[in-house]
Amino acid sequence: MAILPIVTYGHPALRQRSEPVPHTENIQGLVEDMFETMKNAQGIGLAANQVGILKRIIVIDVSELEAYQDLKPIVLVNPEILEEEGEWEMEEGCLSIPTVRDMVSRPERVRVRYYDIDFNEKEFETDGVLGRVILHEIDHINGVLFIDHLLPGRRKFHKGALLEIKRGELEIPYPVSTGQEEVS
Repeated sequence: MAILPIVTYGHPALRQRSEPVPHTENIQGLVEDMFETMKNAQGIGLAANQVGILKRIIVIDVSELEAYQDLKPIVLVNPEILEEEGEWEMEEGCLSIPTVRDMVSRPERVRVRYYDIDFNEKEFETDGVLGRVILHEIDHINGVLFIDHLLPGRRKFHKGALLEIKRGELEIPYPVSTGQEEVS
């Protein structure tokens, strides 16, 4: 397993829609690296484009949270949202936009269809933090960032921090890529 650099705000991979993963592709190594990378950065969700790979793969591990301590890590390949319901606001952050956190309104409940790592089709419904993480990461593979959900005044409030991240002027405690490297 390897710890991959996480791409930060300003990297082109974060704004590109990721490609579906063919059922014939072996993604085991990439998924293991993504989990290792996410754990190293103390995250609970990571999309493949956050490590510069434009594939529709998401890894999630919320087992550090008390409400989810019995939940095993989840791999979602080619996920699609089937249904959303309700609305609730919660503070969000992102490994690709370190130091920026803000309140984001998202659906309270989500039903999603995806493939697991062995390309078995799955479907489930969830809410709470797990639902929020799923929605946040699906946004990522669609080229959407959590700051896109903020009102213009709140985005303007974060402009200085976003420019620092884009220029690579922050010290981040995990390996990052600022966008100078090529996207796969």
